[in-house]
Amino acid sequence: MTVATITRFTPDISVNSGEGLTRYVVSFVLDTPHDAIPDKVLAEGRKSMLDGFGLALSGSVARTGELARNHLAAVAAAGPCTVIGSGMKVAPRFAAFANGVGIHADDYDDTQLAVAPDRVYGLLTHPTAPVLPAAFAVAEQVGASGRELMLAYQLGVEVECKVAEAISPRHYQHGFHATGTCGTMGAVSAALKLRGLGLDTSLHAFSIAASQSAGLRENFGTMTKPFHAGRASESGVVAADFAGSGWSASDAILETHRGFFQAAGGGYDLEAIRDRLGAPWTFDDPGVSIKPHPSGSLTHPGMTEMLRLIRDNAITADQVRRVRVGTNHNMPNALIHHRPRNELQAKFSMEFCMAILLLDGRAGLPEFTDQTVLRPDVQKMIEKVDFYVNDEAEAAGYAKMTTLIDIELVDGRTLSGRADFGKGSPQNPMSYDEVADKFRGCAEFARWDVAKTEEIIATVREIESVSDISQLSRLLST
Repeated sequence: MTVATITRFTPDISVNSGEGLTRYVVSFVLDTPHDAIPDKVLAEGRKSMLDGFGLALSGSVARTGELARNHLAAVAAAGPCTVIGSGMKVAPRFAAFANGVGIHADDYDDTQLAVAPDRVYGLLTHPTAPVLPAAFAVAEQVGASGRELMLAYQLGVEVECKVAEAISPRHYQHGFHATGTCGTMGAVSAALKLRGLGLDTSLHAFSIAASQSAGLRENFGTMTKPFHAGRASESGVVAADFAGSGWSASDAILETHRGFFQAAGGGYDLEAIRDRLGAPWTFDDPGVSIKPHPSGSLTHPGMTEMLRLIRDNAITADQVRRVRVGTNHNMPNALIHHRPRNELQAKFSMEFCMAILLLDGRAGLPEFTDQTVLRPDVQKMIEKVDFYVNDEAEAAGYAKMTTLIDIELVDGRTLSGRADFGKGSPQNPMSYDEVADKFRGCAEFARWDVAKTEEIIATVREIESVSDISQLSRLLST
């Protein structure tokens, strides 16, 4: 008879050292007042908030928006919360879901930069897509002010980003989508702040949220990528609802050896989160990027440099014989669609992004459509773009998105350029007015009323002076 060998589990010492971490995070959310947030952080938050509302509008006319509303019409309870871009009013969880899907539908939303150099691409998560819809929905339900909405949003973003910074890089590298996982932690933080839950109840809410966190990168380039953001936002609201009703859960979900960090990442860096919330605020350091183009962030340094080369040299498409785009070897692992056949694939195609800029001189929402991707001239130009691993970009480090471009012209000249970051990054930021221009483009794409568009821009600019968030709800619904 064979005797089975019993392997005894030995907890990771690094996990045990984080005793009390969940309590620290939740206490930060509950105890931090609006006055503790620096003016610069508030200003950055207004830009990302405006950006998020604009993307919810443009996302409302995406196919995912239509499908989400059809689903809600069949299952959602009526309530006080706005499905942005429509006249639908539903319970908070359902509004959070639909608006989270909308913000992330076009892959046009903001992106957190990483601190640690071992984080591939130097990016971690999309902070606004999971947090803002949860905060807005609960704010509508409780009749919050703009100041209260901003506080909840800021706290949610800060928690999401620090959780994403702390979890082992294995989490993302092995296939988890941090917007769906870490975003759930941000969404519940915003929801429980606005709900006014006590400490013990909030600990349970955090734990319930962690048990719902999910999202796999294999779904990039499909409708399920924005689904992750919507479910993260909804899960945060649901977690606060259940905890508030008396639902029990662990009070130490982050740090234990069967908790979130260990199960989802295989470990974490305690020093990246303990005593680091608001010290510094992520919106301040390392910052959050706002996208000028509705495509994967990894395309943006190259797109920024391509636009500069086109502008400075008056390049036209008929002059181009060949384009070479070199990056480190990790970037092609995400930009996987080398011959895209639809708009979702095009968002993760360096070849398309270069081709459309050469042909149309712009790459906004109207350019990322199935019809544009399949245009014969676009497909022909895509074939002229070589996307390869470049030694110089490789040496620059995987935390960067270094992109080198060589444009070979039919007259024999080669025009070259390099970029480590794109427009909208903290190194080359958008002003509020520039974000407002992006918002106008999103609103126009959704055929939104021009007067409402301008009023939203003005309202978010002064969001903390809004006494009742229903003023904003009216502008975002039909």
